[in-house]
Amino acid sequence: MAKKSVSICSSCSSLITLGFSGFFIWLALKVSKPKCSLQKFYIPSLNQTLNATGNATFFFQIKLQNPNRLKGIYYDAVNVTFLYRPTNNQSVGTFSIPGFYQGHRKKALKGGQLNASGIDREAVFREVSNGSAVFRVDLATAVRYKILAWKTKRHRITVGADLNISDQGTFINSDKDIRLTSNSAKIGNNFGKISNFIIVNFSFFYLF
Repeated sequence: MAKKSVSICSSCSSLITLGFSGFFIWLALKVSKPKCSLQKFYIPSLNQTLNATGNATFFFQIKLQNPNRLKGIYYDAVNVTFLYRPTNNQSVGTFSIPGFYQGHRKKALKGGQLNASGIDREAVFREVSNGSAVFRVDLATAVRYKILAWKTKRHRITVGADLNISDQGTFINSDKDIRLTSNSAKIGNNFGKISNFIIVNFSFFYLF
C-alpha cells in the first residue's frame, strides 16, 4: 500500500512538473503583435484660426508599441499611406520609415511629413468648414520576433483607421491617439498551435 501511495504521489508530482513545463513553453512561444496608433496629424493650411495659405503639407507621428515582455521585434520598412476618402480614396502620399529593432515592452515614435499637392485644397477647406473632412491612414510592414537568440519568420502587418479632420487642421479629439486596427487573425495563432503540439507530444512521451 505504501509503495502504491508513493507511486501516486510521484505521478502527481510528474503531472505538476509537466504542467509548469508546458506553461513556460507556451510563454516562450506566444507573441503579441505590435500596437500601432496615430498620435499626431496636422495640416496647417486647413487651420482656420491661422488663415494660412500655400501648399497642403501635413505632418504626422506614429506610435509603435511592443507589448511582449520577453520578445524583441525587428521591423522592416514601415510604409504609412494617407488617402482622401471623398474622391474614391485618392492617395495623398506614402511615407516610408526605415526598418528598426524594438526591445521588450518598448515604444517608438516615428514621424514624417508629406505634401498633398494632388488634393483639391479648396474642396477640403469647404468640407472642414461644414464639419469635417475624412482622410484615411494605412500602415503596412513586416516584423520578425526575437525569442532569445532565435528570430521568427516575417509576419505581415496591415492596419489603418479613418480620420475626421476638423477646422483646426487636425483630427477631432486630437488629445487621444487613434488606434490603427485590422480584422486579420492574430499573429500568435501559429505559435499557439506550435506550443500545443509540443506540450501534447511531450505529455505523451513523458507519461507513456
